[in-house]
Amino acid sequence: MALIGLFRSRASLQAEILTLRHQLNVLRRKSPQRLTFTSIDRLVFAGLYRLAPGVLDALKIVRPETVIRWHRAGFRAYWRWKSKPRSGRPKTPLEIRQLIREISLANPLWGAPRIHGELLKLGIDVGQTTVAKYMARGRRPPSQGWKTFLHNHADGIASMDLFVVPTISFRLLYGLLLLHHDRRQILWLGVTAHPTAEWISHQLTEAYGWKVAPRYIIRDRDAVYGDVFIRRLRAMSIRDRPTAGERAIGSIRRECLDHVVVFGERHLRHLLRSYATYYNEARTHLSVNKDAPSPRTVHAIGRILPTAFLGGLHHLYVRV
Repeated sequence: MALIGLFRSRASLQAEILTLRHQLNVLRRKSPQRLTFTSIDRLVFAGLYRLAPGVLDALKIVRPETVIRWHRAGFRAYWRWKSKPRSGRPKTPLEIRQLIREISLANPLWGAPRIHGELLKLGIDVGQTTVAKYMARGRRPPSQGWKTFLHNHADGIASMDLFVVPTISFRLLYGLLLLHHDRRQILWLGVTAHPTAEWISHQLTEAYGWKVAPRYIIRDRDAVYGDVFIRRLRAMSIRDRPTAGERAIGSIRRECLDHVVVFGERHLRHLLRSYATYYNEARTHLSVNKDAPSPRTVHAIGRILPTAFLGGLHHLYVRV
């Protein structure tokens, strides 16, 4: 190999020397077990390989295939930069971009073709792909979701659910919640130690009495809703929809039951009635624009006085 080196060109020998020296510089660095190469390292090795392909024989800390891969990646990056267009189509004016976004937000069911057609009727000549690019990206699909469906049908939907309450003697009592979705109003709260389909059917009748029954009732898949309950629903022309539990039960627990010890069935019934009064007449809800289910009148004049509910757990503030 030494004799062969005598006949090599000076440039080739210098390239090999530089390759070896740079490898030593890499090894001198404090690095983890696996050597890391910076972009400059890769550029040096790829450049030396381009000047003298024979330097691959001098590589000891990296495989020759790696250097070749770096070189080809650099070749692609160079020509990608070289081929990048220096000019393109004129940019869409800001007012048109804003108009496309406003139309897409105001009409969530519209796609790019529909919006594009409207723009054409307005004398705005842009491409459909441009419309698709500047449309507002909604998280929901174009079709309505359950939230929209429930909002549009809230006046005809109620929900019911059972929840368990332990007493001071470790007995279990069961509460039944009936909630109307129009203004999130609690219609009925029942209490029993032995829930049955007959008892739930009776509670449903008591809750509505002479009132107009809802078209739909949302409930969970508890087995306690037996054939007797299903027949009562059919007799009242109510369709049921088994689904997840009612979130109002979480509010009852967090805002009432988690802070008291229930002595018995009579005590629980009193607590739930007090909470229903607070929930319907005083508590504000985001779903009804921060109003109570039973609308509260705004009073801007007078001295503010608090009215306690549930022994002071919650208050209603009024002006007198």
